[in-house]
Amino acid sequence: MGQKRIPITIAEGDGIGPEIMQAVLHILSAARAPLEITKVEIGEKVYQKGEKTGISPDTWDIIRNTKAFLKAPITTPQGGGFKSLNVTVRTTLGLYANVRPCVSYFPFVQTKHPHMDVVIVRENEEDLYTGIEYRQTSDTYQALKITTRPGCEKIIRYAFEYALANKRKKVSCFTKDNILKLTDGLFHKIFEEIAQEYPSLENEHWIIDIGSAKLADTPEAFDVIVMPNLYGDILSDVAAQIAGSVGLAGSANIGEHAAMFEAIHGSAPRRAGKNMANPSGLLMGAILMLVHVGLPDVATLVHNAWLATLEQGVHTYDIFADNVSKQLVGTKEFAEAVAQRLGEKPELLKKVSYTAFNPLPVQKHEPKQTRLHKTTHGIDIFVDSCQKIEELEKKLVKIQDPDFKLSLISNRGAGVWPTKMPETACSDSWRCRYIAAQKGSSLSHHQIARLLQKFADAEIDFVKTEHLCSFDGSPGYTLAQEEQ
Repeated sequence: MGQKRIPITIAEGDGIGPEIMQAVLHILSAARAPLEITKVEIGEKVYQKGEKTGISPDTWDIIRNTKAFLKAPITTPQGGGFKSLNVTVRTTLGLYANVRPCVSYFPFVQTKHPHMDVVIVRENEEDLYTGIEYRQTSDTYQALKITTRPGCEKIIRYAFEYALANKRKKVSCFTKDNILKLTDGLFHKIFEEIAQEYPSLENEHWIIDIGSAKLADTPEAFDVIVMPNLYGDILSDVAAQIAGSVGLAGSANIGEHAAMFEAIHGSAPRRAGKNMANPSGLLMGAILMLVHVGLPDVATLVHNAWLATLEQGVHTYDIFADNVSKQLVGTKEFAEAVAQRLGEKPELLKKVSYTAFNPLPVQKHEPKQTRLHKTTHGIDIFVDSCQKIEELEKKLVKIQDPDFKLSLISNRGAGVWPTKMPETACSDSWRCRYIAAQKGSSLSHHQIARLLQKFADAEIDFVKTEHLCSFDGSPGYTLAQEEQ
């Protein structure tokens, strides 16, 4: 009996997508990868049929019933109302980990960092990518940054498990917790906790700005980097580009029940149909897929053949250079060159050897089931007003409630009452902080509702509220500079 075929779903995508997908499938077929392939349609054509997410409802079941989803780049139509298909797939299928190896192939691909070999592990479901935004006033817009303990634990543990399985030595964490003390502070805190469970691995934390500078200047200082969603999205592209080319990088999106693999570049419609596009990025995604579905030997075979092709100077236009390239080829010819070199290994570039890896994090500790004791100490009421602070203050001081005390008015985070610097620029959104009149006492929803009713009676346009709570005595909100 032959080897059991592993079911996967593919989508050819848009622009250069169909060409590079066919090139990758040709290589996988030549490598005798035992795959059972089901093709689905996503992207531009589906958008044009009126499906705002770019994927039809019946396609979800096809993807969910296979082991992996290999996706070529897609085109999202311009204009409002269309959702990012990538974000939709990641969040719908719970693909919490985005993994992007960024490797230098010097001297065959030009780079200033010939020894670079960094893996970016990016949280994939939370942060600003939840897309929760509001327009509060004529001039003020807001985006919510969502960070949860379970989300942090999953991605950070995945990064350490990945490092162990792939014989890496160090895991670095990038955050901005000197400013975002609660959200990024939680990510950093959990990183420190989980790092203690992996004593064989080095660990370190960098503030995102200086960490980014260090990555761009000296990427050899890093091995595996784990980051929240937005930072990881930006720096994974930076890392891929400084390694040589975004066009050579593949990406894995891993969840507990599904996985998606792709190139990180776009659909490049200007190059479509010209047999010019480099299929390497999607091929790198396919190699990550082969490891994920339990075919590390095939992944090793294909990757080494690709390295040998690169080393022997068979290059597409995007990486062709007179001093190292020997043959300029198109998409189809490049795929055929890789297929012909199956069984070969590079001589100068580092050979690869994959082993089976269960990508799910080892959950040594269940999330805490006990709820922390929550106490409400006050409320921030956001007000829409084009008045000056002096005029707004007059309205607010008229609101008298025995259970509350107005302690602060701020604008864009800067305190403007009771003290105000004349240089402070203000918009039309004001944060009015009311705290319990009796320090440390707990406020009820009825008391808060009564205060809000007084705002309504005074015809003050409040547009948003945030409760000021402590959890087991620790504040769950940041203090303004004046409250320190």
